[in-house]
Amino acid sequence: MQLDDMQRARVAGWIEHGAKLSEIQTRLASELGLKLTYMEVRFLVDDLKLVPKDPEVAPEPAPAPATSPAPNQPAGEDELELLPPKPAGTGNVSVVVDQIARPGTLVSGKVAFSDGQKADWTLDQMGRLGLAAEQKGYRPTASDVEQFQAALQKQLSKMGF
Repeated sequence: MQLDDMQRARVAGWIEHGAKLSEIQTRLASELGLKLTYMEVRFLVDDLKLVPKDPEVAPEPAPAPATSPAPNQPAGEDELELLPPKPAGTGNVSVVVDQIARPGTLVSGKVAFSDGQKADWTLDQMGRLGLAAEQKGYRPTASDVEQFQAALQKQLSKMGF
């Protein structure tokens, strides 16, 4: 596709202002009457020796310095074992995220429920949450499940999930 100097300048201006290839394709059709496929627009921009700009990404805030864990919130797997058992329904649910996710999972970790029972949890690439209790057949209470999900969501949001 051959463009005259005015059309080349317009395309260069669009790219300079941060237009994406799909936007350029739309503007070529609406403003210049040139109906091109996306691939043709890519070739056109390449032929004109123009480089679309990447969108500017805001810098991520620096991570907070590591501090000691808050009461009833373990910092690592080892501390999970140190939590004393609590009577059912009288305490908090503690969630720990593994430093390295188990194979086949997006993220994994451990949970200690309010009744002192512990379980491993996993979250796979499809967003499915799995729970494997240490005690066979154990089922946490509904309130513990709600607390677990809220605590897990809080921990994962800190990690950028």
